[in-house]
Amino acid sequence: MIYKIEKKQMDRIAPLYAGWDESLIWSCLQGCMGEAWADSIKQPSAARILLADFCFFAGKANQALVTEEISNQVREFVIMVPPLDETGESWAREIEQAYGENCRRVERYAIKKEPGVFDREHLRRLAESLPEDYEVKLIDEEIFTQTRKSQWSVDFTSQFADYEDYRRRGLGAAVLYQGELAAGASSYTVYREGIEVEIGTRADCRRRGLASACGARLILECMERGLYPSWDAQNLWSVKLAEKLGYHFDRAYPAYEVYKLSGS
Repeated sequence: MIYKIEKKQMDRIAPLYAGWDESLIWSCLQGCMGEAWADSIKQPSAARILLADFCFFAGKANQALVTEEISNQVREFVIMVPPLDETGESWAREIEQAYGENCRRVERYAIKKEPGVFDREHLRRLAESLPEDYEVKLIDEEIFTQTRKSQWSVDFTSQFADYEDYRRRGLGAAVLYQGELAAGASSYTVYREGIEVEIGTRADCRRRGLASACGARLILECMERGLYPSWDAQNLWSVKLAEKLGYHFDRAYPAYEVYKLSGS
């Protein structure tokens, strides 16, 4: 049996996540976004945090936490991340046994969190290095509405209830071509000290430096507001883009892409 952890109870599972350098976990523990469950409310020995498409486990491997209520909380796809300590392989076995052919082990890439590392002049040059007829703007209500219309851009704002919620808590920059959204860098999630960056370019607009421009504009705006733009990379392209913007690679880590959750 598993138990939902309320916001006021997050301190009870926080010790299980000690050492995780992950902003999505911080977001949930701080009560900003996401939901958590554990094997006990009073003395938990295992927990999971679900936020957006991600699921983070901690403590002693627990099959119920791997399977129960997952399909009710996420879309048809979730990225499950085992702990990086000695319990990680036990959690990995539980995931593989539960989902079989519907899960795929992948490698993701952690990027170092280094406040103060960014070069403002370098970022300004990148933000201004757009091809003719392209412009970079902070995401306003009109652009917010555009993000919801296409699958490639929906996660720029998907974790926010509406534009008012995004305006109050979120932040993003977009590259427009003739008024249409061509690329964006935005707050996938938020935590007290910053945001987790979601970045992407429309398929027909790639290889023009648009992601670099809006990524640079977003980082500059975060610096102005005293926020940290946390970055986690799905692939090596994302690592290279992060490094171009001033980040440094930390390490690769294992995760599972799990599909077809309706039968969980």
